[in-house]
Amino acid sequence: MRSVNREPAREFSVQDVARQAGITSRTLRHYDAIGLLPPVRTGANGYRYYGRDSLVRLQRILLLRELGLGLPEIAGVLERREDPAEALRSHLAWLEKERDRLLRQAASVRKTITALEKGEQIMPGETFDGFDHSQYKEEVESRWGKEAYARSDEWWRNMDDGERTAWQEKTEELGRAWSDAAAQETDPTGPVARGLAERHVAWLKEVPGAPTGEDQLEGYIRSLAEMYVADPRFAANYGGPDGAAFVRASLLAYLGAAPQP
Repeated sequence: MRSVNREPAREFSVQDVARQAGITSRTLRHYDAIGLLPPVRTGANGYRYYGRDSLVRLQRILLLRELGLGLPEIAGVLERREDPAEALRSHLAWLEKERDRLLRQAASVRKTITALEKGEQIMPGETFDGFDHSQYKEEVESRWGKEAYARSDEWWRNMDDGERTAWQEKTEELGRAWSDAAAQETDPTGPVARGLAERHVAWLKEVPGAPTGEDQLEGYIRSLAEMYVADPRFAANYGGPDGAAFVRASLLAYLGAAPQP
C-alpha cells in the first residue's frame, strides 16, 4: 500500500498568530481563558503554541465575529462540531456574494466619477447598480411573507426622488444617533436608549407591510433586533457589531425583555 507523505505538523507562537491574524496576543490569551481557542500545547516557559486545527478554528471565529456574533454565540456555533470545511464553504458563499455586490457598487461609483469629470450623462441603471434594495427580497419574504415585501416594495418604488432622499436621511440620522449612544456606553435600559427605541419602532411602523398587531409587532422587532447583530450589512448601520448589540439590547429592554449577552 502506497503511503501518503504528510508535512510535519507545524506550530506557531502567540506572537506569530496574532500578527498574521491582525489581532492582539491579549485577545488570543482571552480566547484560551474562556475555552474558545486553546493552544495545542503550552511550553515550559508558559508560551502558547497553535497548530493547523487552531488556525482553522481561529479563522472561523474571526469570520463569525465579523458577522456580529458575540463570543458566547460563537462558542455555541463551534460546539456543533460540524465539518469545518463545510462550515467554511457557507462562509465563503456569503463572502463571494458580498464581494460581487461591492464590486458592482465600486464599478457604478467609478462610472459616476468619470461621468462627472467628463460632463457625460448619468444613467440611473448604472448609477445604482449594486444598491438595489430588492437584494433583501428572499430574506424578507421568508421571514415575514410575500405580502409584506410586496407592500414595502410598492411603497418604495412609488416614492419620488425627494421622498426617497428624505427617508434615507431620516434613516441615516437614526443610525448615527444609535452609534453615538453606543460609543458613549449609554445604558441600554436608560431613558436615552428608550427614547431611541421609541423612535426606532415608530420608524419601522412607517413602512407598509410591517405587522400592526401588538403581538406580531413585538415578534417583528425582536427578529429585527437579532438580525441587526447577526448580519453585518445591518450592523454597519449602527457602527458595527458593538453598536448593533447595543441597539438589540435597547430594543429588547424596550419590549420588557432582558438583553442577551
